[in-house]
Amino acid sequence: MSNSFLAQFGEEETCTVSDYTRRIKRLLEGSVGPEWIKGEVSNFRRQASGHLYFSLKDEGAQLPVVIFRGNASGLDFDLDNGVEIVVYGELSVYEPHGRYQLIARSAIASGQGRLHREFERLKKKLFEEGLFDKERKKPLPLAPRRVAFITSPSGAAIQDFIRILKRRGWSGRLTVVPAKVQGLDASKSLQDALSLVLKVGGFDLIVLGRGGGSLEDMWCFNDEMLARALSISPIPTISAVGHEIDFSLADFVSDVRAETPSAAAELISSACIDVVSRIEYARYAIVDQAKDGIALSRRNLGDWAMRLKAASPHRSLETAALRIDELSSRLLSVLTRELSRAKGELNQSKLAFSRLRPDRVTSECRIRINELGKRILDRVERELALARHGLIETSGKFQSLSPKATLKRGYAILSEEDGKTLSSVARLSKSKRLRATLSDGGTWLRVDKSGNP
Repeated sequence: MSNSFLAQFGEEETCTVSDYTRRIKRLLEGSVGPEWIKGEVSNFRRQASGHLYFSLKDEGAQLPVVIFRGNASGLDFDLDNGVEIVVYGELSVYEPHGRYQLIARSAIASGQGRLHREFERLKKKLFEEGLFDKERKKPLPLAPRRVAFITSPSGAAIQDFIRILKRRGWSGRLTVVPAKVQGLDASKSLQDALSLVLKVGGFDLIVLGRGGGSLEDMWCFNDEMLARALSISPIPTISAVGHEIDFSLADFVSDVRAETPSAAAELISSACIDVVSRIEYARYAIVDQAKDGIALSRRNLGDWAMRLKAASPHRSLETAALRIDELSSRLLSVLTRELSRAKGELNQSKLAFSRLRPDRVTSECRIRINELGKRILDRVERELALARHGLIETSGKFQSLSPKATLKRGYAILSEEDGKTLSSVARLSKSKRLRATLSDGGTWLRVDKSGNP
């Protein structure tokens, strides 16, 4: 079936695994932007290279995460399993394994994670009450002439704000309303300043802001009472809190959110540069064309950015770093296994060597010799007993067959004078005397002429 398929469509229409994975990489990395993601750390490990690997999980899913050494060195807390954190990063596809993972650029500690949960709770509550609805937003004045800026007079935010307004030629009146922008009573101070501005009146626009900082530093802008006060303000409001990636409840309930205080100054001054009625009509057409052009340019720019990002040396280095960490993990696993095997062989050699120790061998031989000696003695004693018994029986037999035993039964031994035993009657005539030996002694006999003794 596969051969007929290739014959029909041609091998040139097939795709390699690498090409297909590369297309997935471009699709995912180009369509999923950077995000703040919260979860619990698990499967945490720190490589010798300094990179951090772990999974970020919640009740329903888990996400592989890597923090490279350059970003990991900037963490101000200890990362470990079970810690709840919030990370900011972007999606990446590791092509050798065909899997996606999050490359984290920043992380917030567990304490800040609790603040983040409180922030999400309040955000959800106010959202469900409709405080973020676009219908509640008031349009900003085209040329605001009287602006109230609620902030700390000693902060860098007000200096940047004034500098940009001057540089862009804004000629309105700016009133700085002092308020605390950090600390336990900062939210109360901001509410009092906002109440004062509304009470005095006469302002075209209210700006509420401060420079960047940690989540704890800017927590006063997440106060629920402050958010409700901003949502009902009759004067249009701009929230200019922190940096581009910082969000607060004040940003959602205000009529307009500026990424920074400097951006708010640019927004105000841009609306007042040259408001001419005859250009207003043409502005809409220009804006529409600009939007279309920007959208097209953004698409083209995004496509090129995606291609450049995929081919960037930095991404190649990150991929190589991932590959190096993988190989180092495999090498460490092999070395650990070989070391364990070598330890086992060494223990076996030690056991075998302990069995060959001279003192132990000598002791065992001594015990063996003693056992063999005892067995030999027992065997010799048994053999001697058997020999003694046999000797007694043989002696008895010899005793029964000895000449003395025969003589005791009444027999006599006849011998000639020269001592030769007489065994035949034929020799009696030749002997003159015979010696008869009885059981209790001997006597001499004479032979008569007839040849009888």
